[in-house]
Amino acid sequence: MAIGPRLDLRHAQSLVMTPQLRQAIKLLQSSNLEVIAFVEEELERNPLLERDERPDGPPADAHAGREPAAPPPAPADSFESSTAAALPPEGDAPLDIRDWSNVYDDEAPRGGRADFDEDARGIEALAAERPRSLREELGEQLRLTFADPMDRMIGAQLIALLDAAGRLPAPDAAIAAALGCAEARVARIRARMQRFEPVGMFCRSLGECLAVQLAERDRLDPAMAALLRNLEMLARRDMRGLMRACGVDAEDLADMVAELRRLDPKPGAGFDAVPAPSLVPDVLMRPAPIRSGEAGEWLLELNPETLPRVLVNRGFHARALVAASREERAFLSERFQAANWLVKSLEQRANTILKVAAEIVRRQDGFFRHGVAHLRPLILRDVAEAVEMHESTVSRVTANKYIATPRGNFELKYFFTTAIGGTGGETFSAEAIRHRIRSMVAAETPDDILSDDAIVAALRREGVDIARRTVAKYREALRIPSSVQRKREKAVPA
Repeated sequence: MAIGPRLDLRHAQSLVMTPQLRQAIKLLQSSNLEVIAFVEEELERNPLLERDERPDGPPADAHAGREPAAPPPAPADSFESSTAAALPPEGDAPLDIRDWSNVYDDEAPRGGRADFDEDARGIEALAAERPRSLREELGEQLRLTFADPMDRMIGAQLIALLDAAGRLPAPDAAIAAALGCAEARVARIRARMQRFEPVGMFCRSLGECLAVQLAERDRLDPAMAALLRNLEMLARRDMRGLMRACGVDAEDLADMVAELRRLDPKPGAGFDAVPAPSLVPDVLMRPAPIRSGEAGEWLLELNPETLPRVLVNRGFHARALVAASREERAFLSERFQAANWLVKSLEQRANTILKVAAEIVRRQDGFFRHGVAHLRPLILRDVAEAVEMHESTVSRVTANKYIATPRGNFELKYFFTTAIGGTGGETFSAEAIRHRIRSMVAAETPDDILSDDAIVAALRREGVDIARRTVAKYREALRIPSSVQRKREKAVPA
């Protein structure tokens, strides 16, 4: 055997993911906000890309100098005479990002106001009124309550130490040592500031917070004080133990618990909370007009608010190539290809979302017509086979995508649920079973609390073959207490 270097030729196949392919996959699984942010970055980076600011449905002469628009994406397959997906007419197409049709010559007339009308309001009227923060509200009450500068300084320190819930975790002794004053003075000022609006601030525990609010309402009697000392028993729903500790009967305890529920356990949480961003659905769904003798259909379209509208400036690209150097030509060619790739990827993403959503709506038609009890078992492979895509593609499409339906906004992944077998060979959706368990528990009476075994027996009478441990898992996922805890809770209505 000869030992030495050799040169061999071999043929092999391998899958190479280009940066453009990776970016297209990332766009597919990104939410509409992430896609808009990415397009904004591309608009700043690529001089051949421009935002399409034309209004929907422009007049015919507004397209002078531009290539004719391509037809909108083809509607998804019809839903076997029960559901249909459609896009708006060409003039109202929600997606103006097509491969070659949305390139234009920038010498074409641009839109704008012909009368040069401007807003005549003053700048003070344009600025939105900023709501006052919690510390600003407390600071104003501090200045109106205390006249002594030292008291105001102590109060300002207490306001600065508040947490998001309105609690004051630092002890009076530590605050007094830091400010060089008497601890009794800090305690006196803190007790007075606890009556500031909202009442119950500057407390160190939940019990103290509730006690301050009850004292403000003149409801802090010995029985209520005993209830506040035994809040852990209330958390365990040990109503019989609470009746013994407070020395009251069931009716009085129910009134006391109802009084506690009307209080605010975190009085400072509602001031500076950032409002949750509104959910913008990617797909809009509405019922189609009902034809005589036929079942109603569904119409699906992409939400135009979630579709970035960009154009490729072909005229600028052609003029720039005339006087460009070799390096500049290479740069322009690369940017031109990137711009065309972006509009093509956005169009493909939109069509894929619409196609997958249409198949989901077709399969879950019973849910949209009759509710969650009619939700069918569905897995990614079922949709992937129907739309002729890979399961990973369907998984990316349904991630962070929402659909607006007559029953509310839902994430597309919500409609994928595992199957639970039935006694007669039929399968049931796990989400529908969870909904059934919630309904059964909600319909309980204090004298008839259902155990997990009783729930299993009731479901099996309805044809669902389910194990007790599965019922317990679903119940815990729904945050439903055990039958023992529910019996304690419903023994004393509150």
